[in-house]
This record gives sequence, structure tokens and C-alpha cells, in this order.
Amino acid sequence: MKIKIPREQMITFLLETPFFEKLEPTEIMEIIHIVEVAEYQAGEVIFKEGDPGDAWFVVYSGAVDVLRDGATNAIIIAEIGPKGCFGEMSILDGLPRSATVRAAEDSTVLRVKRGAFGKLIDDDHLVAYKLLYQMAVLLAGRQRTSTTRLSELLNATDVSEIQDGIMSIVGDSSVRE
Repeated sequence: MKIKIPREQMITFLLETPFFEKLEPTEIMEIIHIVEVAEYQAGEVIFKEGDPGDAWFVVYSGAVDVLRDGATNAIIIAEIGPKGCFGEMSILDGLPRSATVRAAEDSTVLRVKRGAFGKLIDDDHLVAYKLLYQMAVLLAGRQRTSTTRLSELLNATDVSEIQDGIMSIVGDSSVRE
């Protein structure tokens, strides 16, 4: 379901969101026309693991759970609240989703479709490159954290410590901001 957020309110929100905070208000104005707003009820799936990677999201209000299929049921690997991003890897590679995301509570999200973002890049908008840079920084940070934690796990001897460590790595490296 789509809802409307007043333009000024959305601009303020984006400027206060870590992923967008390095952008100037004029740059936010360049991208605001490609931002869609969607509302999800608690328990509603936003996308499923294996779905096409066609957009990335920012939680405007509420919270979402990131789930991976476990041996017997889905396991929550991360919870993302307001101003958190998820699904941004699909902007870069367009591959199928690596996890399922569902609304943990009634939530409003901002969605940027891959095609619309690609058009900004094709049209040489500086703001698109700034956002790509932010994505690269975000993903590099996740990779560094994962590498450090994996290195620490190589010395672990307790199986539960290894399992907890792996779950932590999977949660931090998947779709979390």
C-alpha cells in the first residue's frame, strides 16, 4: 500500500538519515522524485529470499526483521529500525535477495527502484555517485567486520561460541546498516 509523506518532511528525514547525511538539500531534491513510499502491516513480507533484487529501502517508521531460512524454520538475523537501510546490494548487482525481510511492526519504508537509480547514474547525476560511494563504504565496513570476526572464530574452541559468532557475522554482513 502506498502512502504520501509531505515533501519537506521526507527531505528532513533523508538529511537526518546516516546514509544520506553527506548530501546537500539540493541533492536530496534531485533524488526525491525516485523515492516511493510504502506501508506494511506487522508480519507482512516486504521481499523473500530469492526474489529479484529490484530496489533498496530505508525504514521511515516502524521496524523490519531480516530472516534467513534455518534447518527447521526462519531465523531472525537482524532487526532494522528507523533510518536503517536494507536491500542496497541489489542496486549494485541486481542479484536475487539473500534474505527475507518482513515488517516486525506496522512500518513505513522508502523504496528506491534499481531502474530509477540506474537512470540517475546514466544521466551522470553527481548525487547518484555520492550514494554509490556511501554504499561502497557501508559494504566495505561490513566486510571488514566480518573478516575480523571470522579471524577471531578461527581460535574459538567452544561450538556454541562458534555458532553465535557465525550468526553475528551473517546478521551484520547481510542487509543491516
